[in-house]
Amino acid sequence: MNPFAYRTTGFAIKALSALSRANIVVHGRRNIPQGAVIYVINHFTRIETLLLPARIFEITKQPVWSLADYALFEGHLNSVLTAIGAVSTKDPHRDLLIVKTLLTGEASWIIYPEGRMVKNKKLLQRGRFMISAADKKHPPHTGAANLALRTEFYRQRLRKMLERKPEEARRLADLFGIEDIEKTLGLETFIVPVNMTYYPLRAEENLLTMLAAKLKGDLSPRAVEEIMTEGTMLLSGVDVDMRFGPPIAVRQCLRTRPVSADIQSTVPFDFDDKIASIPVLRQEAHDLMQTYMAAIYRMTAVNPDHLLASLIVLSPSSQIDITLLKQRLFLAATESVPGSGVYRHSSLRKKQTHLLTDDRYGRFDGFVSLLAEKGILEIREGMLVFEKDAPSATVGFHRIRVDNPLAVIVNEIEPLIKLRKRLRRVARLPAWRVRRRLARHLFKAAQQELDNDYAAFFVDGESRDKVLSRPILVRARRRHTGVLLLHGYLADPREMAQLAHFLGDRGYWAYVPRIRGHGTSPVDLASRGHMEWIESVEEGYILLSNICRCIVVGGFSNGASLALDLATRVDDLAGVFAVSPPLKLQDFAAKFVPAMDVWNRLMEKIHLEEARKDFVDNTPENPHINYHRNPVSGIRELERLVDSLQKKLARVQVPAMIIQSHRDPVVDERGSKHIFDTLGSEDKRYLLFNFPRHGILLGEGAPKVHRAIAAFIEQL
Repeated sequence: MNPFAYRTTGFAIKALSALSRANIVVHGRRNIPQGAVIYVINHFTRIETLLLPARIFEITKQPVWSLADYALFEGHLNSVLTAIGAVSTKDPHRDLLIVKTLLTGEASWIIYPEGRMVKNKKLLQRGRFMISAADKKHPPHTGAANLALRTEFYRQRLRKMLERKPEEARRLADLFGIEDIEKTLGLETFIVPVNMTYYPLRAEENLLTMLAAKLKGDLSPRAVEEIMTEGTMLLSGVDVDMRFGPPIAVRQCLRTRPVSADIQSTVPFDFDDKIASIPVLRQEAHDLMQTYMAAIYRMTAVNPDHLLASLIVLSPSSQIDITLLKQRLFLAATESVPGSGVYRHSSLRKKQTHLLTDDRYGRFDGFVSLLAEKGILEIREGMLVFEKDAPSATVGFHRIRVDNPLAVIVNEIEPLIKLRKRLRRVARLPAWRVRRRLARHLFKAAQQELDNDYAAFFVDGESRDKVLSRPILVRARRRHTGVLLLHGYLADPREMAQLAHFLGDRGYWAYVPRIRGHGTSPVDLASRGHMEWIESVEEGYILLSNICRCIVVGGFSNGASLALDLATRVDDLAGVFAVSPPLKLQDFAAKFVPAMDVWNRLMEKIHLEEARKDFVDNTPENPHINYHRNPVSGIRELERLVDSLQKKLARVQVPAMIIQSHRDPVVDERGSKHIFDTLGSEDKRYLLFNFPRHGILLGEGAPKVHRAIAAFIEQL
């Protein structure tokens, strides 16, 4: 192999991968051992043949060669593949070359144990690994295991012959082109399982398909499918989780008596000669194959498509309520996956509340729309009608990635048996149990989140007893109406406690969640963004909406902004009220925070961290509730929330009430009036009080405000 050609072509392929929008995230680098390594990798796309050697070389700085389908070595691609160290599966000298380079440490190897691309990702049959291909089914190949065993066999034999028969050792060294025997004996042979998971998996017309059609109009259906699938993956920014598993040492597989006898035999034999231990080595290879196949697919990075596809397929009914399916997806993502010991795509390591509010990332609607476009299901009046016998369900092997992504995605996690069992249970839960589990899960999660944040950000002398910061849930006899109450900036749920119990006495459920960053310490708040506040609100809304049929949301100050924000994104609220919403601030701190931000960034850039001003002093109206330090970053996040809210206030269509104090020292009355005028609601009211303070839900005169809110809710 020409090292210069290898490196030059590798750089070219690296440049090609840089042009791709694919986001490759590498996990488990520490699992790559020093020594002779065969990487066994699942095979789903042709681009893996080109990109993986360059990627692994970039990580290990060691040449990586690969076995590639003989059909690829045609035309101009032949020279490219040869230059990057790819060897045809039909090369008569391939096994000797692989063993030689592994013995000398000249190169590591990539071998795909499936033997070909597994486009349908069908891996299991009756609990055993069985690869489905276009023409037949076959078990995974044992070639990688055989080659690893043969490499270590000859390494150990070379060691023994140096002791017992030096001339045989020299003959073996000549046979394998070994110049430095000590280096060869210092290496060990490993098999490293590697998993490649792609998300999202979409196949559609793209720039490459259009270009290929112009250059060659008579493309085969197979070629069209591959360009559609892999071109979309390259150009649309697919996430690729590349995960290296723990290395499998093959030396221990050579300790059986027949194998040891052949290793130590002084009778010369050549590379392909029959030896007595071949049946034992074949069995060891088969067992190794089962081990690394299980390891490869155990590392699949589970993503939202896996969960949603499985819940659809596992549903006992062909008609699935969309709201209920979203709730089940939420449960699957937050309960089933974390407890099943699987790896997760980055999207599942974040909060999933968006699934039950506005689906702002399009993870539900995008996938369902794709299935509807393929004719796999239909959307009818809030229901998914899953056509189990749709024509696309029986498409050919080379069209399945395009025509039936549902089957491909479900197949991929079939080896994750524990997860599949959990998903089956979630898919069959009755609606009332789903709602109960959702509410319980979220209430417990809120308590745990406070415990975690309190432990992480406790400040002696500043953090109060965490019991005081717990979310407040006021129960009522009837489950008709629930009121979600959102506390203000620098405060905690106690700020809304009086109002919550006032409404509870009138027969309403009330829930006051802790907004993230509050109730712990200002250091915690300084680390939070306004999207985390929004997620806290969404969790509260989901909890309460799974207890009560009718939900009203309201908040004070920054909580008022969060309540209005929720009303712009959720269309099944009964109403919204906002007390002292901060569109325009009187507080001088908000006016100088942009300059403070610039100052802090400048100090950071010139490495004068001690000159940063991260907090300003705060003199609160309710010192037993509010923080006494105000993080500069928190004020900036408050402004970002208000700025984003301003642009979408017209989306609020539900009955609304704005409450403001005429003599509020913090929030400018003109701002709350502008909010009122901008709301899209036909039924809206503006109520002005005349208290000389900002916090009008506590203290003298507060019951008047409570009664006004209760009257608004009653009229709804």
